[in-house]
Amino acid sequence: MSLREDGALRIVKRHALYAAGAGLIPLPVFDLAAITGVQAKMLKDLAAYYQIPFKDDVGKSLISSLLGAVVSTKLTYGVAGSFIKGIPVVGTVLGMVTAPGFASASTYAVGKVFIQHFASGGTFLDFDPDKVKAHFAAEYQGAAASGAAAPTATEQALGA
Repeated sequence: MSLREDGALRIVKRHALYAAGAGLIPLPVFDLAAITGVQAKMLKDLAAYYQIPFKDDVGKSLISSLLGAVVSTKLTYGVAGSFIKGIPVVGTVLGMVTAPGFASASTYAVGKVFIQHFASGGTFLDFDPDKVKAHFAAEYQGAAASGAAAPTATEQALGA
């Protein structure tokens, strides 16, 4: 991994951590809105890092396309994790366990896909979610299984 990509990955890991925190919001729907906001901010930061023009509506649209096209089952778990929070006590506990993991892994996967796209000279205008389905799915699975989105102790100490 190049030094430039390493810097971009720090941005992604930081936002994956923020997304996990947003997943802890105990109110259904508000947590999903916060997660979407974190992911859009991550794309804005990555675009600035790679010096690519960013439009918020395009970023959110691409995130939705990517998530919807690839992880419909996993997305269902994430949304269910959000809505289950509405059930008193048990729902709150279950939602607090599932939603942060989904938020972190999906944010990490989105970030990794865009790092690869931007590093290869791509922009938002030529991004095709259908062409990166397999890569996104692999990144999501890897992040969900290994906790790769979590910062290491060194990264935490450096504020990454």
